[in-house]
Amino acid sequence: MVTRYLFYSHDGYGLGHVRRNSLIAQAVLETDPTAHVTLVTGLGVRPRWLQETPRVHVHRVPPLLKSTDGSYRHEKLSFEDAVRERERIFAQLVEDQRPDVVVVDRHPYGTAGELRAGLDIARSNGSALVLGLRDVLDEPSVVRQELAGLGWADVENVYDDIFVYGQRHFVDHEQEYGLQLPLTYCGWVVESAPRRATEPNLLAVAAGGGGDGAAVFELGARLIGHCDDLVGLFAPGPYAGADAVRRLAELAPGRARIVSHSDACGEWFSRAEAILCMSGYNSTLEALAAGRRPILLPRRTPRREQAIRAERLQELGLADVVDAGTDIDEVAELVRRPRLLPPGAVAAAGMNLDGAHTAARRLHSLTSPRVVEPVVTVGSLR
Repeated sequence: MVTRYLFYSHDGYGLGHVRRNSLIAQAVLETDPTAHVTLVTGLGVRPRWLQETPRVHVHRVPPLLKSTDGSYRHEKLSFEDAVRERERIFAQLVEDQRPDVVVVDRHPYGTAGELRAGLDIARSNGSALVLGLRDVLDEPSVVRQELAGLGWADVENVYDDIFVYGQRHFVDHEQEYGLQLPLTYCGWVVESAPRRATEPNLLAVAAGGGGDGAAVFELGARLIGHCDDLVGLFAPGPYAGADAVRRLAELAPGRARIVSHSDACGEWFSRAEAILCMSGYNSTLEALAAGRRPILLPRRTPRREQAIRAERLQELGLADVVDAGTDIDEVAELVRRPRLLPPGAVAAAGMNLDGAHTAARRLHSLTSPRVVEPVVTVGSLR
């Protein structure tokens, strides 16, 4: 008998949401030999780690990209038409596939309420519904305001469980955010780093999706120019754009290699002697999984998520934090310090990096036959 899992991520900016879902989906396939997985994503690009297999299907919804002011847009469709199409696709997939488990990343009802109809169908069919949240959401006051809004209305009657892809000691979602719902802290979701020999003087520079990575790339290029023996490996990400990649090539000519955005950074991080990156979920955890103490240049607007994550990792002794205005000699000094973390340092700080398998085991437990509860319909969430 086939067990069906459906994962949804809105993917308005960057790769973190669908990357987490894809890693948990892979763990589900390992945990449940009867599993078939559908990944629904708004990601427009096609990285190598997001490919279809006989047991994995990828469905794309119209991308809604987040602008710097926090609003969303589609390149061709109106916002309303894009939302309606996302709603149609999701509801149709739920109707056709009748998944045993539905996992939604970050926003309970999607970017603009587009998941509501599909979630109602899923509940009426007996699906278990799970909401997944990353370790840090934002400044507590901002999150509390969000939780009081329509985008979180009646969540306790819709979802069977809420996963936190982190651990309570790092961010306590109940204490800091006031999230008064049952929570399962899974640990961090990150791919295990391949074992590679360290390449001396190799500096890896990454910015996740790359759309807001100008500052970290500028700093990386300055470091290459400042330190004659450094060689740079830059991962600009799919949203960096052609102009940004050309600019990067001009900033660090001769001693810099630009790698494809379709690759995960763990491969390169495991080779690098030093890592300079933003403090997004994926890049930061991939650096720690590779056993490196990264140098983090976090984004501080429009959300403070990255800054909070960076500061707390620094407090745990697992990272160093700089900003765009940090003196280049000071950053160069950090690069020269030993960047390899002592064996067991991540675990000693209370960080479990096997969150994908923890989540997968919990999802598998939710596939048992369930009593169907009456559907509770919330008004328009747009």
